[in-house]
Amino acid sequence: MGTVDDYLAEQTESDRAVIEHVYDIARDLVPDVEQGKGYGMPALVYKGKSLISVMRNAKHIGVYPFSPEAIAAAADELVGFDRDKGTVRFQPEQPIPDAAVRTMVHTRRAQIDG
Repeated sequence: MGTVDDYLAEQTESDRAVIEHVYDIARDLVPDVEQGKGYGMPALVYKGKSLISVMRNAKHIGVYPFSPEAIAAAADELVGFDRDKGTVRFQPEQPIPDAAVRTMVHTRRAQIDG
């Protein structure tokens, strides 16, 4: 178990499925990620840098790609979703589009790769 697995184990079944799906997409795109923390949140870490975190908050689930540029790159795929420079917020009933997750992960990975 790692930080992400431990976090997922604490979630309700419906939240866990949605959160785990985002992490699964990231793992498929960047298979050599590790579990760790970013800004104190459970996260997938790539080359020692935070790649993405997904967490349940009181009113929403947040996706944190640790990059305003990653969110901006996915803007066209996130129309109608609440977002700012550091997070995208959604409800389990209206999950974040897979294409948006892929765009954010690709963008963040490219930043880390330099």
